Amino acid sequence: MNQLIASKTFDEERALYHLCDATVRDCIFSGPADGESALKESRRVAVEHCRFDLRYPLWHAEDFRLADCEMTATARAALWYAQNGQVEGCTLNGIKCLRECEQVTLSHVRAVSPEFGWKCRGLVLRDCDIDSEYFLLDTRDVDIEQLCLKGKYSFQYTENITVKNSVLRTKDAFWHARNVRVENCTVEGEYLGWYSDGLTLVGCHITGTQPLCYCKHLTLIDCTMEGADLAFEYSEVEADLAGEVLSVKNPKSGHITADRIGEVILRDSVMPSACRLTQRDKKAD
Repeated sequence: MNQLIASKTFDEERALYHLCDATVRDCIFSGPADGESALKESRRVAVEHCRFDLRYPLWHAEDFRLADCEMTATARAALWYAQNGQVEGCTLNGIKCLRECEQVTLSHVRAVSPEFGWKCRGLVLRDCDIDSEYFLLDTRDVDIEQLCLKGKYSFQYTENITVKNSVLRTKDAFWHARNVRVENCTVEGEYLGWYSDGLTLVGCHITGTQPLCYCKHLTLIDCTMEGADLAFEYSEVEADLAGEVLSVKNPKSGHITADRIGEVILRDSVMPSACRLTQRDKKAD
């Protein structure tokens, strides 16, 4: 039978170290002892309606559930090296909240956490609102739906990522990313997707200057672009776009089709440009 720990305050070092088969409910992890690593190495633990002010609370946790909890700004580096977890309805406000974790699902999570989700594997995000300067750096095998993201350098060096029905407000997104599919999303920011390999955007609205340069195996299907100038430089691209692209510069290869293509810049290139351009309004290459 699971142990119940309820309505207590803990501030000592490793207060509940290696806790197993337990529920921790309505507890506060805060106090003058300023102890770290309260639930380190826990196994099969449910943590419900708790508040964490102290550092490193859930390192090396396995088979855990964190529900309706608050990690304050001082609860830095909250979940590292954790496996097989559920994070539901939580507020996560400490820096470097999630790192080197595997098989963790986050749902209805609100987070303000620079360097969120680095070097993780097998994440699932559902209906999350995240503010993170460097989001999911070097993370792979991620399934995302209904994410509202505010970031700067997001999804860099990621691999095997699916993002659906989301709003991504972030510059320099998907740099060096591999095998990424983005569907029915709003993507706002500068310098989207540079150096990516296997980036596919379907039904997306893309905003920002100089998008999608130096890409390999780039595909755009039924997308619109706003403020997109100097696009596709040195990229291998297959694109079917609605509306107008302001300017296209020295695309490497493939075929770009749009209702309107503004300026076509084919000069000062370091390589031949074999990409075909088609304007539907003019019905001409």
